[in-house]
Amino acid sequence: MGGPDGGDGGRGAHIILKGNRNLWTLLHLRFYKNVLAENGEGGSANNSTGRAGKDIIIEVPLGTIARDEETGEQEAEILADGQELIWLPGGKGGLGNSHFATATNQAPEYAQPGLPGVDGWKILELKVLADVGLVGFPNAGKSTLLSVITAAKPKIADYAFTTITPNLGMVEYRDGKSFCIADLPGIIEGAAEGKGLGHRFLRHIERNPVLLFLIPADSNGHKKEFEILVNELEMYNPELLHKQFVIAISKSDMLDEELITAIRQQLPGNIPSIFISSVINKNIQELKDLLWKVLNEEEKVTGF
Repeated sequence: MGGPDGGDGGRGAHIILKGNRNLWTLLHLRFYKNVLAENGEGGSANNSTGRAGKDIIIEVPLGTIARDEETGEQEAEILADGQELIWLPGGKGGLGNSHFATATNQAPEYAQPGLPGVDGWKILELKVLADVGLVGFPNAGKSTLLSVITAAKPKIADYAFTTITPNLGMVEYRDGKSFCIADLPGIIEGAAEGKGLGHRFLRHIERNPVLLFLIPADSNGHKKEFEILVNELEMYNPELLHKQFVIAISKSDMLDEELITAIRQQLPGNIPSIFISSVINKNIQELKDLLWKVLNEEEKVTGF
């Protein structure tokens, strides 16, 4: 007799992704495969609104991307510490019967149900976070350079695709400074279309502000090899061309000064270049100096 007083239902819990700069891998989620968010509480008498479901926060390292397993569509990307994104929103709570009272129906006996929750299979991927990414064809000497310039111990062999997952290493610089360098899987022509290691390789390059192109001294065409590498990056994502570029000619212990001069003339004049040898430690400290300088320059050092 007192009229309708049914309260609204609370919303269902959100599933939220949150960036945490102190996390570096997704290993803590390895056995966290089923995430069930609770329903919102139903409304009650006296127009009391039900409690919302308790949100679930999944902390992930910076550089994490979230995809739908079925469609492959990217749904979220975490780039900043403390950044929160509602990955799966909770269902909206229903409306109590008090919303439906009218002059002719002052005691409605119905309410609006809340929206149902959603479910699905999702994928979390982590892009490599490094200051410098090593880019080059298979067997260009990237793993060898990483083993010399950092304390990392990557697998090294004289055949293509030794590196099938990224290796990270910290480069100790002067006065206690350091920066992170990643040996990424070797690229081949067609990587942008998924050939070879394809997108599995290229997605990591997006997270490196500086790209170090490693071209071996015994290459059949140093300029051509650089252009192929740049073309693959452009086909995958034109934004990659706005990163800072550095070119290093590896295995240069087999070159004399005349050959070094000839090769240098082939390379783009507006991109820093250096001739190195990981085997005899030739220009390794100079390479560190160059990378540090480029990392701290305000202007981009690219050819485009």
